[in-house]
Amino acid sequence: MTTPTTPGSTDRIATVSRNTAETKITVSVNLDGTGKAKLSTGIGFFDHMLDQIARHGLIDLDIHCEGDLHIDGHHTVEDVGITLGQAVAKAIGDKKGIRRYGHAYVPLDEALSRVVIDFSGRPGLEMHVPFTSGMIGTFDSQLTYEFFQGFVNHAFVTLHIDNLKGVNAHHQCETVFKAFARAMRGALELDPRSVGVIPSTKGSL
Repeated sequence: MTTPTTPGSTDRIATVSRNTAETKITVSVNLDGTGKAKLSTGIGFFDHMLDQIARHGLIDLDIHCEGDLHIDGHHTVEDVGITLGQAVAKAIGDKKGIRRYGHAYVPLDEALSRVVIDFSGRPGLEMHVPFTSGMIGTFDSQLTYEFFQGFVNHAFVTLHIDNLKGVNAHHQCETVFKAFARAMRGALELDPRSVGVIPSTKGSL
């Protein structure tokens, strides 16, 4: 794990384990990382999407999941979203000094997606992605929503996701995850002009 270099910052790292009858998951995050990822969920395309979060969000991610894939990928994808949300919430702490809001547009060939995030302390998801295919490799495209819903509920963020254009479902999904990573990177960045300040007129988030 690397340590942050922004003035006034402290280590923003966390590890969370979540074990149920359906999945056994451990997630470690470093919000001030370099984009390193160690991923093992049993779903190749999902690992590829999680790698986008690490690489483009500059978040070090270590995610290991043993799920009931003999049924389908639902529990694995949703529970990874839940556990990642818990880890991010734990790592971010009281949110002092963060920019709080982030947004990004990301293209990939014909596809274009926009993601806007607010570390508001209030979970809310608006997602509009008209996937052109039900399956991307062995990944059910419907589970994209379940992943982000799990993340939102446990990271306590407001998240708006819109795929504005797209014909290829792989491209649609990848632009969503890349834009999410970029938006989260911007929101979690420590603002040197607001060191030690919670970005809310309420005084708490």
